[in-house]
Amino acid sequence: MRIHFLGGADTVTGSKHLVEVGGRRILLDCGLFQGFKLFRERNWSALPIDARSIDAVVLSHAHLDHSGWLPVLVRRGFKGPVIATAATRALAEVLLLDAAHLQEEDARRANRHRYSRHSPALPLYTRADVHRTMTRFRPLEPLRDLALGDCRVRLTPVGHLLGACAVTLTHRRFALAFSGDLGRPDDLLMPPPQTLARADAMLVESTYGNRLHPHTEAQAQLGRIVRETVQRGGSVLLPAFAVGRAQALLLLLQRLREAGAIAAQLPIFLDSPMAVQATELYLRYRSGLRVSPRELRSLCDGVRLVTTAAQSMRVVGSRMPRVVISSSGMATGGRVLHHLKAMAPDERHHIVMAGFQVGGSRGAHLLAGAREVKIHGQYVPVRAQVSALEGVSGHADANQVLDWLRALRRAPTQTFVVHGEPDAADTLRLRIQDELHWSAQVPQHGSAVDF
Repeated sequence: MRIHFLGGADTVTGSKHLVEVGGRRILLDCGLFQGFKLFRERNWSALPIDARSIDAVVLSHAHLDHSGWLPVLVRRGFKGPVIATAATRALAEVLLLDAAHLQEEDARRANRHRYSRHSPALPLYTRADVHRTMTRFRPLEPLRDLALGDCRVRLTPVGHLLGACAVTLTHRRFALAFSGDLGRPDDLLMPPPQTLARADAMLVESTYGNRLHPHTEAQAQLGRIVRETVQRGGSVLLPAFAVGRAQALLLLLQRLREAGAIAAQLPIFLDSPMAVQATELYLRYRSGLRVSPRELRSLCDGVRLVTTAAQSMRVVGSRMPRVVISSSGMATGGRVLHHLKAMAPDERHHIVMAGFQVGGSRGAHLLAGAREVKIHGQYVPVRAQVSALEGVSGHADANQVLDWLRALRRAPTQTFVVHGEPDAADTLRLRIQDELHWSAQVPQHGSAVDF
């Protein structure tokens, strides 16, 4: 068995781990690089192998840093199956179509205003590419085995996101496990991660490998922010991932309303067609959630769903105090940029970043105290208050990752720490070595290892 680390090995995005085993090539995840330009430019590069030689892709979950490069792989000749849970397939379709739409719009805008270095500016992929990609999906139920030649694939639910699973690839008696993104035992929406039966080699994520989640109460913090901002005549902008984070924020806001902690008549806008679609999918696959059916059905009660561009621009131009949830979660694209342009220069408003912000993203710059951000080729001053909403991340923290690893009946022969910024990955590596007494390493991008 050989593993090639083609993404997610020196950064938290771009998940791609190619496994060569039993005469087959199986790609674990096919994600998009995000954040710093250095990493984003990898999205345009060729893989070191021919896409046509890959026999199958197994997706851990639907987030774009794990699924967002699939249309490129298909356009370059991949013909095999994409194996994932049914919920992951449904969410991936929503996410990929939205990503393609945004890329097409960004390319059109860049060509119209001539602020791209490329002439013409082109999208990485189109919606037509996504439609071709979706025909490759083959659903696999969690905890069921699927044969790929003389290998077996099993998906084990790990919280984090609807449909998200760890992947176990077994060849003969050797089991390679990939955590995907691990959820939290106390997540708002998802049940705790399930443990694995065994792993002879382990690929484990390290997004929060160098930190612990604070004990602050997210609901109380959000309620305080909303009350103080509205009192001074401002509005709250919540950039949010349309899948998972938007639903968690809606749940918190509904609970605040029910408790009387924020005004029942305060307008709440969900300005993301993708988030509206994703919320419907959360209702369809509600058996995989920990939230009561009553609360799920009431997520959008009294919430104004913004679907058209014209409606969105009316919300952007509104002067009344309000709460706006809009994607994307790291303010890298989408409708949230129009809200950001309108609200960032005004000190009455409050921009609340809910969740992890990849280095180099606009969200990371805002949290770092940037006094201006570049949007659509122009610099926008930032005078609004900017905060991080603690406690709503969908990722396990360092202690929770270690607890999940500890549940294995025996230590893997080797553990590879992936999906983290360099400091986070190396910190987790040291803890695995010192506390679990396992052999662990942080692989480099483009490296390979043999078993």
